[in-house]
Amino acid sequence: MGLASYHVRKGYTVFRNEILVLPSRVILSLFVIGLLTLPLFTHDPYLLRILILTSIFAILAASWDLLSGYTGQINFGHALFFGVGAYSAAMLNLHAHIPPWGSIPLGAVAAVLTGLIIGIPCLRLKGTYLALTTLAFPIILMGIIFALPGFTGGELGVSGLQRLSNSRVHDYYITSILMLVLCTVMWKITDSNTGIIFHAIREDELAVRTAGINTTRYKLLAFSLSGFFAGISGGLYAHFMRIAGPSTLEVSMSFTVVIWAIFGGVVTIYGPVGAVFVLFPLLEFFRFWPEYRTLLFAAVILLILLYMPEGLLPWVRDKIETECPRCKIRNVATRKTCRICTAPLD
Repeated sequence: MGLASYHVRKGYTVFRNEILVLPSRVILSLFVIGLLTLPLFTHDPYLLRILILTSIFAILAASWDLLSGYTGQINFGHALFFGVGAYSAAMLNLHAHIPPWGSIPLGAVAAVLTGLIIGIPCLRLKGTYLALTTLAFPIILMGIIFALPGFTGGELGVSGLQRLSNSRVHDYYITSILMLVLCTVMWKITDSNTGIIFHAIREDELAVRTAGINTTRYKLLAFSLSGFFAGISGGLYAHFMRIAGPSTLEVSMSFTVVIWAIFGGVVTIYGPVGAVFVLFPLLEFFRFWPEYRTLLFAAVILLILLYMPEGLLPWVRDKIETECPRCKIRNVATRKTCRICTAPLD
């Protein structure tokens, strides 16, 4: 009992001193608790389906931010990683009879190799040239898929894949927990020394190279990491939908990912994730007005980008929190002095 009470007191102390001190952390905690406890209140298959797909696309959007947001390597063909992960997992499952727990990671490895393949010729390109070059790769792969219908299924894709699990609730927990874990890993990467170098490359690659850092290696690392996480999301999508088709490689998929990231706020990881949890269910809700669905969706995005150019989540965070000018620690916006160094916040 003594040991248990010690851990309870320690947990409460951490919760009070680390979570309750900032509104953003409280909101994140409530989001995680709500996400994990939702099936206790409803088993509605349609609602769970929407949230499963939302979690899958949240991983995809965060992986784009890891590459394009932090390193500045603008990728307009991010659907390539998603499609490679989906098709690789599907082929391994259908032809090699590898279950989802094996085919999805192997599909992600295939996406990593793809990231290396497209990263090497793109290393010397920047800006518009890089964006247009990356846009070409999923189109090329789609042409290859159409040219080999006997193996890839052509326009119809490949279907009949093994399910993630035997229950919609189990699918929900698999995708939700994986989303939370993988997005946390991506955030930790950006918060590490590697993430600092990624950000430095985005700001001034020449200065980073002058400092003796091998920028080529780090840009390839960014392409590979982004491909890995996007490949995981593609494999999850293929096994959940039980099909891998050309829609996973469409240009519209790549641009949708960019919209999610910019809407939520780039160079944050949590911004694109939050944007997907706002926009994807919203788009499903707009199905009730099919004739106005696209117009309403575009209007929401334009309003947010017009009045919140840094993204929705950074704008909200700046409204409820403020950064100390001296120690750079975030504080509740209503505070007059910093909670750490007591410097004035006005």
